Amino acid sequence: MAIRAVIIEDEQPAARRLKRMLESLELDVVCLLHSVKEAVTWLNSNDHPDLVFLDIQLSDGLSFEIFEQVDVKSAIIFTTAYDKYALKAFKFNSIDYLLKPIDDEELAHAISQYKNKSKSDLSAVQVDIEQLKKLLIKPTELTYKTRFTIKVGQHLKIIPVDDIVCFYSENKGTYIHTTQNRSYLIDDTLEQVQNQIDPLRFFRVNRTYTVNLKAIKDIVSFTNSRLKISLQHLNTVPIIVSREKVKDFKEWLA
Repeated sequence: MAIRAVIIEDEQPAARRLKRMLESLELDVVCLLHSVKEAVTWLNSNDHPDLVFLDIQLSDGLSFEIFEQVDVKSAIIFTTAYDKYALKAFKFNSIDYLLKPIDDEELAHAISQYKNKSKSDLSAVQVDIEQLKKLLIKPTELTYKTRFTIKVGQHLKIIPVDDIVCFYSENKGTYIHTTQNRSYLIDDTLEQVQNQIDPLRFFRVNRTYTVNLKAIKDIVSFTNSRLKISLQHLNTVPIIVSREKVKDFKEWLA
């Protein structure tokens, strides 16, 4: 059975060109949509396709607004003219993208990537709307935290991000570990921390640890296609990059 696809793109010539390219790859393009409003109406009234090719900037707003109104069941491939900074950040979120103007070989590769993903892999991709919005801001305008302020007894301590080796969770608490080899309890969860820190500097390697690129001391192969990393200023049990994170972790390092 052919892969069913929908194109959401406000530039109609670009939408028609992509439709021809997809049909040449034997995909069934069931609809062309040109705005947030059209997409929400159609998705609320029809079976969701296998794939949605989604432009980021549509005529009536950012395409992320679609996710705020519809629980999209399709796999998403973004089509965008945004710069490489934003694109690399999209990759960290395990979301495929195509840079416009779309290249035939890159399109074929994206389709191949989709075909090679299992249903469980696809369902694991979560579209974090607020995080993606942040990733589209130009580097000079980023609002990621440069420091964390924590309470130590009756005192407030300021920890610059440059001094953070990692964030980790333990016994239902979340901690910062610093280059002074000290750990401090913070109020935020690891999930909340992810939205506050630069994804080019920090990577969540598993459910417990988010590590600073500059703090990585060594990386070695581990069992079951995983990786084991050691960090400077942290002498604890080895930190394991979970198997589902290995591919994105390697790309993050590149």
